[in-house]
Amino acid sequence: MSDSLTPRKRLRAAKRIVLKAGTTILTDRKGAFSKQAIARLGKEIVSLIREGREVILVTSGAIACGMETLGLKHRPKELRKLQACAAIGQGKLMHAYEEFFSRQGTHTAQILLTRDALEVHARFLNAKRTFDELFSLGILPIVNENDTVATEEITFGDNDLLSVWVASLVRADLLVLLSDVDGFHLQDRSRIHVVEDWRNMDRTLFPHLRDEKKARSVGGMKAKLEAARISMRSGVPLLLVNGHEAGVLQKAVKGEDVGTLFVAGEQRWTGRENWIAFSAPKRGAVTVDPGAYEALVRNRKSLLPRGVVGHEGRFAKGDVVELRFEKQVFGRGVTGYSSEELAKISGRKTDEIEKILGYKYGDELIHRNHLVVWG
Repeated sequence: MSDSLTPRKRLRAAKRIVLKAGTTILTDRKGAFSKQAIARLGKEIVSLIREGREVILVTSGAIACGMETLGLKHRPKELRKLQACAAIGQGKLMHAYEEFFSRQGTHTAQILLTRDALEVHARFLNAKRTFDELFSLGILPIVNENDTVATEEITFGDNDLLSVWVASLVRADLLVLLSDVDGFHLQDRSRIHVVEDWRNMDRTLFPHLRDEKKARSVGGMKAKLEAARISMRSGVPLLLVNGHEAGVLQKAVKGEDVGTLFVAGEQRWTGRENWIAFSAPKRGAVTVDPGAYEALVRNRKSLLPRGVVGHEGRFAKGDVVELRFEKQVFGRGVTGYSSEELAKISGRKTDEIEKILGYKYGDELIHRNHLVVWG
């Protein structure tokens, strides 16, 4: 694709698209679950599929469906009640989707995820293979968080973040967040059309953002901003648009000026790199000196024990750790030594490792093949 194309025009070539529909997109003005809303969204998705695009729908709405069945007007605060609402509503939600899409000649598949389902690399790969197989069969994957078993420790918290994880997992060409606003706005209410560098997205630049807790949903503009930051960093462009606007998805893939576009970073990570960066559980943190930081970020070198000035947490050989420099997190990697071993060899030369430990796994604390940096 030509570099001369504007970021918007590049969206025309997006083959694999992840769409995230929040609860407000699936309910009416009174907050009740709406089949008419599903039909409106479904027609746009069908148009994309008939153009030869591969679509994944990340959907909210299960808890809202359950609340409606139980006659609840406000979202429960207790986890067990939320899980019960999700269990009641998930089947009703999927039935509504399948009922619509099957009439259009497209069948759906339900995929329920929790954070821990993607933490183990083998499960991560299995999930990716499932998506690939569904695409080959012409099936529309519909994803939701598995709220019926989610706990505070494993929950994604909102489907904005879940959609980023899915887009990263399947190496999507575009992630679209369908919201009830037409993009991010400055304090003077003017719309931000394009954001090109995630490094300039510190929240202090958006002091006017206020998250409003809604009766039937979670998340908010700050959550979407964080999702955009992560998506850009992983190489997937993210577009925030008003999901109530007629034909908004077609306008988006035609390169028209809708919503706020967060341009993908230049680096495109592999599946394993995405797993290291987002899915793998972080077991600790390693702080490096200026020389090591320069070697890792600028020159894509491996991290040697000599460049380590400190670490936190208890981790074993093969665990994923966070990389820090002057309080800034700039990457993640799979460590070749445990925290106990690192405590003995930090700051030491590679030819000293075996003398200190009595053995040696290798010269590197983190080999460049098992390292992801975004500093």
